[in-house]
Amino acid sequence: MKAMIFAAGLGSRLKPLTDTMPKALVPIAGRPMLEYVILKLKAAGFMEIVINIHHLGEQILDFLKANGNFGLSIHISDERSLLLDTGGGVRKARSFFENSNEPFLVHNVDILSDVNLKELYESHLRGGAVATLLASRRNTSRYLLFDSDQRLCGWVNKDTGQVKPEGFHYDHSLYQEYAFSGIHVLSPAIFQLMDTLRWEGKFSIMDFYLATCRQINYSGYLAENLQLMDIGKPETLAKAERFLYQSIQ
Repeated sequence: MKAMIFAAGLGSRLKPLTDTMPKALVPIAGRPMLEYVILKLKAAGFMEIVINIHHLGEQILDFLKANGNFGLSIHISDERSLLLDTGGGVRKARSFFENSNEPFLVHNVDILSDVNLKELYESHLRGGAVATLLASRRNTSRYLLFDSDQRLCGWVNKDTGQVKPEGFHYDHSLYQEYAFSGIHVLSPAIFQLMDTLRWEGKFSIMDFYLATCRQINYSGYLAENLQLMDIGKPETLAKAERFLYQSIQ
């Protein structure tokens, strides 16, 4: 099985730590967050991984080399000349994935969770959607909206009232509200949908999903009791060690 780790972010919220190291190498309990994600993927059976790099990316290359790529086949999608955001990052890495019918899992480097990645991947295989998004019940201002068939229909910002896609009518009685986790499974068919001028260069994968969800089946893997932590902010670093001991299997 194949996966991609988004490790190219600037880590602006973690300054000044990220002045001298990439976000992916910020340590939690003495080990870089990238290591936790790699080992979680490996334990779930993902043996081929693409990692994108940008800010201080050479440090990630050195880290992987020093650890023998953790016994995995690891490829680098080099964005050091231009940071492409999540959608552009997926599109740039297409050569690693598109010549196969095999779906691939995408995982943000700054997310810790107790999700069973193998079960998520197998759910995608069974469901037949172009993408399957892990989403959970948690308090936030921004929600993905799924219908009764767990199909992605839209997005709402509860603070501002903004909705996506453009022209979408939000009726809270018709949709289930879940927060995106930063973990999803994509089928290679996704790349054909990106072959337009609109989806060249830098763009968000969520903007892509929401712009195309009326025509394309994107499914939700909807978790009611997911334990998840975004460790991209300073206030969560202190909590992350305890979270690891309690939640990561």
